[in-house]
Amino acid sequence: MDEERNSEPLVDEGNFLLIDKPLDWTSFDVVAKIRNSYKRCGLKRKVGHCGTLDPKATGLLILAAGRKTKEIATLEVLDKVYDGVIKLGAMTESHDVETVEYGHCSTAHLTESEIRTAAAGFVGTHQQQPPMHSAAWHNGKRLYEHARKGVVIRERKAKEIVIYRFDVTSIQLPLIYFTLHVSKGAYIRVIAHELGAALGVGGYLASLRRVSIGTWELSSARTVSETIEAILQEASNTRLGEGR
Repeated sequence: MDEERNSEPLVDEGNFLLIDKPLDWTSFDVVAKIRNSYKRCGLKRKVGHCGTLDPKATGLLILAAGRKTKEIATLEVLDKVYDGVIKLGAMTESHDVETVEYGHCSTAHLTESEIRTAAAGFVGTHQQQPPMHSAAWHNGKRLYEHARKGVVIRERKAKEIVIYRFDVTSIQLPLIYFTLHVSKGAYIRVIAHELGAALGVGGYLASLRRVSIGTWELSSARTVSETIEAILQEASNTRLGEGR
């Protein structure tokens, strides 16, 4: 099904594009690149993304172009699956690698059973506060804007999330490799931080890769450069066809 989705005409009046977002790019960076590629073809296309990925995360990002932008809300509510790595024995203010480590401690005493039991305890419904280093809104500003000024908003509005599956796939202390299946709106960085707290040693998200959104799979995604090349090529072929 995904192969069919990503083989649909890219310069049509509306389509979804499956992108493998690179490290250190914002979701808007990807949108801007793709929007610009349409402009290079002489096409005016609205482009939006269906579910933000943090700059330090990679993987599946679905873009909607043209008429499909009206359907973004239908994709944003879908469950998501991630593969990633949690580092135990240290914390960061952003709960990921965007900020420096602090609070180091030993993890040598932790057993595999303790770690797997703690992870399994996260499965279910939770109230989760967005992290300070996030794009969530508070009083007209993004939380990360407050965080950059050293301001901590403690009354951040919590949202209900569901963790359907939290599989620990490998343990190589201080690193924990995992797969998470979660509902819309779940911050994996927060789950990593909370797992470290539950184990009494602290923890943060060392890496993250989104592998699916609903039935849409990363395996069928293109890189940004591949997508741009495909758009330009298809537009060129279309013009040649029209000139015959």
